[in-house]
Amino acid sequence: MFDRQDSDLQSDLSGGYRMPSRIRGLSGKLLWLTIAFVMLAEILIFAPSVATMRQRWLQDRLNTAAAAGVVIDGLQPLELPRGVQEDTLATTGTKAIVLRKDGTSRLLAVTEMPTEVDAAYDLADYSELESIRDAFYTLFFGGDRLLRVYGPIADASDTTIEIVMEERPLRRAMLGYAHNILIVSLMISVITAVLMFLAINRIMIMPVRRLARSMQAFAENPEDPARILNPSEGHDEIAVAGRHLTRMQDQLQKTLRQQKTLVDLGLAVSKINHDMRNILASAQLMSDRLVDVEDPLVKSFAPKLLRAIDRAVGYTSEVLSYGQTSEAEPQRRRFRLVELCQEVRELLQLNQELAIEFVEMIAPDIEIDGDSEQLFRVIHNICRNAVQALASHAPDDPDYPRRITVSAQRTGSVVAITIDDTGPGMPPKARENLFAAFRGSARSGGTGLGLAIARELVLAHGGTIALVEKPGPGTLFRIEIPDRPVDLNDWRVRA
Repeated sequence: MFDRQDSDLQSDLSGGYRMPSRIRGLSGKLLWLTIAFVMLAEILIFAPSVATMRQRWLQDRLNTAAAAGVVIDGLQPLELPRGVQEDTLATTGTKAIVLRKDGTSRLLAVTEMPTEVDAAYDLADYSELESIRDAFYTLFFGGDRLLRVYGPIADASDTTIEIVMEERPLRRAMLGYAHNILIVSLMISVITAVLMFLAINRIMIMPVRRLARSMQAFAENPEDPARILNPSEGHDEIAVAGRHLTRMQDQLQKTLRQQKTLVDLGLAVSKINHDMRNILASAQLMSDRLVDVEDPLVKSFAPKLLRAIDRAVGYTSEVLSYGQTSEAEPQRRRFRLVELCQEVRELLQLNQELAIEFVEMIAPDIEIDGDSEQLFRVIHNICRNAVQALASHAPDDPDYPRRITVSAQRTGSVVAITIDDTGPGMPPKARENLFAAFRGSARSGGTGLGLAIARELVLAHGGTIALVEKPGPGTLFRIEIPDRPVDLNDWRVRA
C-alpha cells in the first residue's frame, strides 16, 4: 500500500522534487534507529543479566552438592561405596565434593582427584564487575577449564562446601541463555520499531508529506486558490505549521495579485503618460502667453498656474520611475520651508465651504536641505489626505475645530516637520499597512500609493517618516530630514 501511495504522489508532483519512499524516508530511518537503539539497550542489559545467570547456575550446583554433602556427612563413620560416589558426582555434575567444617576438610566424593584447577571462585565474596568479567570470559574463551567453586552452606555459616567441576556445561548453558536473549531482543526490537513506525507515520510523517505536497503543488501554480493548503484541526506543532503555511500561501497569493496589478498599472500609466505629456506641453505653451495679459487678476494667478503646470510636467516625466525602479535621486539645495508650505496651502484650495483651518507654525528662517519638489509632494500628499479626512468627518460638536497644523523646528543638522490634523484618525487596518502600496489606504477607493511614495522620497533624503500616537483625535505625522554631510574641501573653498 505504501508503494502505491508513493507512486501516486510522484505522479501528482511530476516535474518537482521526488518524494522518497517510506522506507528510505524519515519513517524508514526511524524504523532502523529504533531497532538499533533497542538492541543497544538490550546489550547493555545483557551484560549484568548473563553474569547473574552464570552466578545462579554455579550457586545451584553448589547447593545441590551441599545437600548431597550433608547427607553423606551424616553417615559417618561409614564410607560410601565407589558406585554411590560416582552416581552422586554424576548427579551434581562435579568431579569432587569437599566439606569443610570445624576447621577440618573431608573429601566426600571424588572420581579422580585433579592435580590443579584453572580458576577458583568464592561465591560468598564475588563482586558484580568480577562476575561480568568472568561471565564474558567463559562465554567467548572458556569451555576447557577446570573450575573450583566454594561457598558457605546457608544454614551453617561455619560450614563450607567446595566442588570441582568442568566449565563446558556452564558455557553450554550460557550460550543457550544468550541465544534466547538474542531472539527475545530481536522480537522486542522489531515489534517496538514497527509500532513506532506506524505511530510516527500516522502522527508525523503523513502530515509532513501532506505539507510537502501542498508546498510543491502551490509552487507549480501559485495563482490557483485551490492550491492553498486546507489546514487540519489540531494543536500540535505540525498543525500550527500547517496553519502558518496556509496563511503564508494566502498572503503570497495576494502579493502576486498586487504585483500583477502593478504591472498592468505600469503599462496603463505608460500609455497615459505619453499622451498626458503632450497635452501638458500644449497647456504650458498657452499658459506662457498669460504672462503678457494686462488683467491684474490674470497676473496674480498666472505664476501659480505656471508653477502647477511645470510641476505636473515634471511628475509625468518621473511617474514611470516608481513602477520601474525607484524615484529619482533628490536634487538637494537649501530653501525656506515656510514658502513651500504656503504653496501647499494654495494648492489645497481650502475655501470657506470646507471650513478647514490651515495653520503654519514655522519660523521664517528655518531652511531645509533637500529636493523642494520631492518634499512638496510628501507634505502635499499628507495634507491632502488630512483635508479629505476632515471633509468626510462630521464631528458631534459643531464648534469642534477642523484644523491642519504644520510645524517645524531645527535641532542641529536635522529639521523635524510635524503635520497634525483634528480628523477621525486612521483605522486599525490602515495603521497595520501604513506605508504599503495598495494596502495602506485609510479611505474607501484609495490606493495607498501616496504614503508609500512619500516614504520612499523621505528615505531617499536619509530621513524618517512615522505616524505618532497622540492623546486626542486626529492623525499626527512626523518627518525628519537631515542635512547633507559637509565636504571639508568644499567648506574651505566657500570659507
